[in-house]
Amino acid sequence: MNSPEEPDLILTVARVLYVNGESTDDTLAGTERLGNYLGVRTKIIPRWGELVEAADGSTQHGSVVTASPTGVHMGRVASATQLIDEIGAGRLSSSSALDATHAIAQIQPDPTWLFTLAASAGAAALSVLFGVRHLTAVILIVASASIGAVLRRVLARYSANPFLQPLCAALLAGIIGALAVRYNLSSSLRLVAVCPCMILVPGPHVLNGMMDLIAARISLGSARLVFAGFIVLAISFGLLLGLGLLGVSLPVGEPGRPVHLWVDVIAAGVAVAAYSVFYSTPMRMLPWPVGVGMAAHALRWWTLAHGGGAATGAFVACLMVGLILAPVAYRRHMPFAAIGFAAVVSMIPGVFLFRMASGLLQLANDSNTTLQLLGATVADGMIALTVILAMTLGVVVPKVIFDRVIQRKTRPKA
Repeated sequence: MNSPEEPDLILTVARVLYVNGESTDDTLAGTERLGNYLGVRTKIIPRWGELVEAADGSTQHGSVVTASPTGVHMGRVASATQLIDEIGAGRLSSSSALDATHAIAQIQPDPTWLFTLAASAGAAALSVLFGVRHLTAVILIVASASIGAVLRRVLARYSANPFLQPLCAALLAGIIGALAVRYNLSSSLRLVAVCPCMILVPGPHVLNGMMDLIAARISLGSARLVFAGFIVLAISFGLLLGLGLLGVSLPVGEPGRPVHLWVDVIAAGVAVAAYSVFYSTPMRMLPWPVGVGMAAHALRWWTLAHGGGAATGAFVACLMVGLILAPVAYRRHMPFAAIGFAAVVSMIPGVFLFRMASGLLQLANDSNTTLQLLGATVADGMIALTVILAMTLGVVVPKVIFDRVIQRKTRPKA
């Protein structure tokens, strides 16, 4: 006879996975595996803002827990995944596992000094990827990202609003970027303003939302993307407001500068490591996203150098990540979201989204709209959309195929 603690345990573990950035498919697969270990037939139904646990697959009389998937903490996800394995191996009882799950939910993010270091290193690495040429600009980017990181941690103590932190950090970056333009310390690319904002883009939420849409979870996927869209909107508003306070604008359709392959690969490795710290990924997992992410950026660089477009480069790079890291995550019992998302999220086209927002603002405020401005705005928006779609397909297709193969092998024969 099942203990009454076991359904609570399944729902609590599902919540830890769901609210900390794990993909919906892996959340459901993990809780199904946990239910099989415990001998409990139950089904988790994810919705935006809540999880429903239905016994015997029925939604009637199911337990409901509030759960908004707005956070990313891969350390908690990894610990919860390990806990499921411990229960499956018989090394942990239900009561002990429930206490352990509550403790996992309270694991703190990485310390502020490490978070700040990662923010400054990540912003600097992204500036290198976009072709920064002057050391002064890099120093300003590092300072802006560092101050912004500290500001975000301070604001987190007083408000749980998910939009306030990126808004204020982007506003600060916009002001510093505008001052750099005023004193001739920034080029037309406005990297001093843009790069500290690019590390704020919610890559995991975008990828999770697109993955849910592909899996036909229309309402959940749409909700995730709307949430991510509002964060991008808050970042864009803060950035453009900061620039506008000093009469500076963000040029639309400004091409990035090409960089050498070795520079691109090294900078990509630094950026991937920084994103891994943002997501509180356990250090033991760090070599996988960094190594594969560097190789993926090399493949993307090669594709672009041989005439491929931005979407094509992103697709082949993310396809490589999915092909390598899907089996690695399974064999080494690591969450795919922890290593897969960090490896590719630096390719999220945040700069194109910011430029599109700037172009829309200029179109709204300028009575003398030019065809060139309109075309550049539309082009930036289309590049952002196609790159996000290409990245999602590249990451998801190998993961889905691999999961189906594993399910077929592990399904008990009749």
